[in-house]
Amino acid sequence: MGFTLAHISDVHLGPLPKTKLRELASKRITGYINWRRNRASNLGTAALNSLVGELARDNADHLAITGDLINIGLDAEVVAAAEWLRDNFDPVETTVVPGNHDAYIAGTLAKAIKAWWPYMTNDDQKNYVKGETFPFLRVRENVAIIGVSSAVATPAFVAAGRFGKRQSVKLINLLEQTRKAGLFRVVLIHHPPVRNATPPQKRLYGIGLFQDVIREYGAELVLHGHTHLPQRHMIEGPEGAKVPVIGVPSASQSGGGRKPAATYNRFVISGAPDHWHCTLTSHSVNSATSATFDVTDSRTLYG
Repeated sequence: MGFTLAHISDVHLGPLPKTKLRELASKRITGYINWRRNRASNLGTAALNSLVGELARDNADHLAITGDLINIGLDAEVVAAAEWLRDNFDPVETTVVPGNHDAYIAGTLAKAIKAWWPYMTNDDQKNYVKGETFPFLRVRENVAIIGVSSAVATPAFVAAGRFGKRQSVKLINLLEQTRKAGLFRVVLIHHPPVRNATPPQKRLYGIGLFQDVIREYGAELVLHGHTHLPQRHMIEGPEGAKVPVIGVPSASQSGGGRKPAATYNRFVISGAPDHWHCTLTSHSVNSATSATFDVTDSRTLYG
């Protein structure tokens, strides 16, 4: 049947914990107001709990979570997200990369990495010990899962990400290593590494560098979140090959809102280099019931 990989993103665990006024004396105040005015009514635990239950029933071989587990970078949120991960997902079978909300203000990302590190580390865990967390590599059967971080602290009203030279060098090495091993290479990143996929204030800085790396060294699949949309793009791989870049709606989006309802993408991967087979099926919360799921996309990416 092949290796099954599920993908969710933008969990935005809620509700927000009780917040002291002094904790809002930063960019957090704008995020807090946005949560109270908009997100609290659209991003809910009912949709997320339904999605987690459906993932358990699906029993995929591995789960990828591409960031934004939290909202405004409160220490209590980081702890709650660690507990949520431990309660629901085995770190051996789950890989996490951070999003911009996980680096909401300076210092938040370091705390998140420390709290969530079993889910965002090499199989030997040495990258965390050395303080060089990203990119990291996990190998599962014939699939290489490579976690890249685009998460950086930004000013108010900016939700941009960054991919720079330091990560690019390590990503090149991992892509070459896993290509030689004959693995299907899946790169996880929060921000879409595609031009015009987001408004300018939410873009990824370093798109050109990321695409240059993929164009020269290749990958079979890139998964992202950030936009809360079911985005489908292609970027150039070696020798004119096309690499699918797939986004997924927020894992906690209630039905009937402006954005698509909570969704997980399911990939089935089999085959070997030059003869890969990969299918994508999207499973979305039914807007009417908030408990059942509809297949909202089904396509073949390879084979």
